[in-house]
Amino acid sequence: MITLTINGQTTQVDADPDTPLLWVLRDTLHLTGTKYSCGMALCGACTVQLDGQPVRSCVTPLSAAAGKRVVTIEGVGSEAVGRAVQEAWRQLDVVQCGYCQSGQIMSAVALLTANRQPSDADIDTALGGNICRCATYLRIRAAIHLAAKSLV
Repeated sequence: MITLTINGQTTQVDADPDTPLLWVLRDTLHLTGTKYSCGMALCGACTVQLDGQPVRSCVTPLSAAAGKRVVTIEGVGSEAVGRAVQEAWRQLDVVQCGYCQSGQIMSAVALLTANRQPSDADIDTALGGNICRCATYLRIRAAIHLAAKSLV
């Protein structure tokens, strides 16, 4: 059994320590907001936070999450930064197809937690590993700036 703290809740999971965190979240814990896409940490759709840092859950072994705080899209709104990002996403109607957006939001929240006034270059760097096939990058960047303004 591996003990995890996910979205503030402690739970035990009976799974192989090498199982990707993504599959434990989706298949065992039924937290399906974190998406599977490439399976190789290239697209960012599976991004969650591990102790506040964005990680690709498709390649993060379950054992790496033991004893750490895991936050998924389902729990990101429990903090002020997460709420500000989600509200900015809604206000600017960022989502097109929506598939990548949970990963985008998780990376944006990590960025704004560390840097409340990011430049465009900061945003591009922080979200560089999150691919949006619908190309909503300008709306994503605008939403991050809007969220940052609301946090000042």
